[in-house]
Amino acid sequence: MSAPHRIARVDALRGFALFGILAVNVWAFATGYYASGIADPAGHPVIQLIVSTLFETKFYLLFSFLFGYSFTLQLDSAARADVAFVPRIIRRQLGLAAIGVAHAVLLFHGDILTAYAVLGMVLLALRGLSSPRAVRVAIGLVLIAGTAWTLLGVLDLFTHSQVDAAAVSTRVADSVAGFRGTPETVVAEHLRQLPGTLVVVLLVQAPSALAMFLLGFAAGRERVLAEPERHRALWSWLLRAGLPVGLTGAAFYGYVATYHPGSPVETLAIGVGMLTAPLLTGGYVALLLRLCETRAVAVFAPAGRLALTNYVAQSAVLSVVFLGYGLGLIGRLPAPAVVCVTIALYAAQLAVSAWWVRRHRYGPLEWLLRAATLGRGPRRIRRALLP
Repeated sequence: MSAPHRIARVDALRGFALFGILAVNVWAFATGYYASGIADPAGHPVIQLIVSTLFETKFYLLFSFLFGYSFTLQLDSAARADVAFVPRIIRRQLGLAAIGVAHAVLLFHGDILTAYAVLGMVLLALRGLSSPRAVRVAIGLVLIAGTAWTLLGVLDLFTHSQVDAAAVSTRVADSVAGFRGTPETVVAEHLRQLPGTLVVVLLVQAPSALAMFLLGFAAGRERVLAEPERHRALWSWLLRAGLPVGLTGAAFYGYVATYHPGSPVETLAIGVGMLTAPLLTGGYVALLLRLCETRAVAVFAPAGRLALTNYVAQSAVLSVVFLGYGLGLIGRLPAPAVVCVTIALYAAQLAVSAWWVRRHRYGPLEWLLRAATLGRGPRRIRRALLP
């Protein structure tokens, strides 16, 4: 079954982004040392370097861009239905926030959905911006946030105190014990780590995510993904200039994050990464759009249509594998085995998604979010979803 007014390229990009998100998030489940400020004694530097360079801070930006793009599709949908857009999108954001809170508490404290729900309200307030102005504001946000972190990094070089590796290791051991325990201790550990996660989201992810919302919003207005052939100059520039610059910044960030975590230069690397990651993400989009000219769009698009369900399902499966909900393998699998889990899970999601969309128009969580958006009860929304 195919839903009307869908853009296959958008779904395919979203489906591929799911792999990038999974390739990063899996380490937050697999090891207590992820983002701890010190290296994992049992870690695999080469694998970590690849993940830090090519995936970290890149694919949530792609999701953010697609969120902004989809915002314009929601505007169009409300116009076609001849209904007020603001109440509709507010209900949608509240529904997304509810799913995000449950996800953060029960499955993964690194949840991004709640931040998207809040930032979506900011985008709602900014929807009157013209496309050029939205782009300028987005660039300004990236420059301000990235420059601020870079300057903090320079200051950190002169004032940074040595990380107490023993104290961090003790905290990691306590955290791993909680995650390996019972469902109750898993939830307690999520709640304990949520405040620190919120600080990272607010100071690092939120400015970049909002910038990508605005870029996606502008791109949606200009139908950049619906009519990519009209914007070949943009894709060419992203491949020739954006991709090399983005890869250079990503390589610097990846090297520091892998071999010098917690060092004075790490804050500087975060700033450089914030400044260059959007360019690498744009390069990824340009490359993926070329891939979408092949049959690959049919491989990734079904997963993208179920992106919300698949995102939460990734956390659910990883919770069973690594946390006290199931096998409790956190800190016990070598890095190559974690990579195998990642690939197997994503391959399974591609297969299940393809099977599901042949039989249903929406995934389970997409169905719930649409019900919240339309403000209809279960029976009415069920009739609305029938082909």
